[in-house]
Amino acid sequence: MKSVRIAAAQTLEYREDIGAALAAAADFAAQAEAKGASLLVFPEGFLQGYLTQEAPARRNALDLASPAFAEVLERFPKTAPMLVMGMIEVENGRLYNTAIVVKGRALIGRYRKAHLLGGERIFDAGRESSVFEADGLRFGINICYDMNFPEAARQVAALGASLIVGPANNMMQRETAEIWKDRHNPARGERCRETGLWLVSADVVGARDGKISWGPTAILNPSGEVEAQLPLEQPGLLIFDIPDRLSSPSSSVHTETSA
Repeated sequence: MKSVRIAAAQTLEYREDIGAALAAAADFAAQAEAKGASLLVFPEGFLQGYLTQEAPARRNALDLASPAFAEVLERFPKTAPMLVMGMIEVENGRLYNTAIVVKGRALIGRYRKAHLLGGERIFDAGRESSVFEADGLRFGINICYDMNFPEAARQVAALGASLIVGPANNMMQRETAEIWKDRHNPARGERCRETGLWLVSADVVGARDGKISWGPTAILNPSGEVEAQLPLEQPGLLIFDIPDRLSSPSSSVHTETSA
């Protein structure tokens, strides 16, 4: 049975510290590469932090055509799985909540979050969906809140993907986080059942300023069932073998935790 090994990182937040984020990414990438993963997913806003206030977001935003971003690419691992990483992008003065796709220090493409929360007013909404390929596995991207909208998943399915990649950041006020703690996977499972696609999420963990995030970082099968999940509240790396679309779910699961 043909399968493709993927990985998802459940990480701490790195706010306004690109150097620390890249160092953590290199560590996770080395672990994923050693385990034979072809794709590694990081959370929403991972590179600069999930910044939703205008001043810090603009201070840290990167234009993908700029020398500054070219310098960031040079700090990515030279040999590593294909990476999907959340970041704050600026283009022509407009801010976007973006996920970039990188392989071998080269920018393969990007996806801009299409469905924005009320607290994300500083961002412009993305208008396009794309499909990427890692070792023959075709995937599209929905960022966090996107995964609550059937049309976002349908766009990925219509482009011929087998997998929805979902960078997320569920750092919320504690009372809100408590309400949503057990709702993320069921909501995402609906997208799987509607489209027949697999889904992988990558989230942050930790607490700050009265907020908390537990995750989850998980793999859901086309029936919307959780095939594998990292322990809540703990940074770690989830590794899973995604079968091709005509195969039955894989039982090969590996999880590792790292500080």
